[in-house]
Amino acid sequence: MANLELYELKGCPYCAKVKNKLDELNLEYDSHEVPRSHGDRTEVKEVSGQTGVPVLVDRDHGVDGMAESDDIVQYLEETYGQGASA
Repeated sequence: MANLELYELKGCPYCAKVKNKLDELNLEYDSHEVPRSHGDRTEVKEVSGQTGVPVLVDRDHGVDGMAESDDIVQYLEETYGQGASA
């Protein structure tokens, strides 16, 4: 099991943006596809406190439910990409 988990919705452009960054950085992650209806997204609500996607969980770095694609992409770049400190 990967230490990164992504909650996503098929066809979501914001989710695709995060997946592209994960792929660019060659990061392994577990994908959790959520239901289309916000009312049925109980799992992602438990993780992040809200029903929007994408949501990233990074157990190695204590990230329990980061939302907002721009924030996730920036986090991934700073933590795992060129911006990561040695």
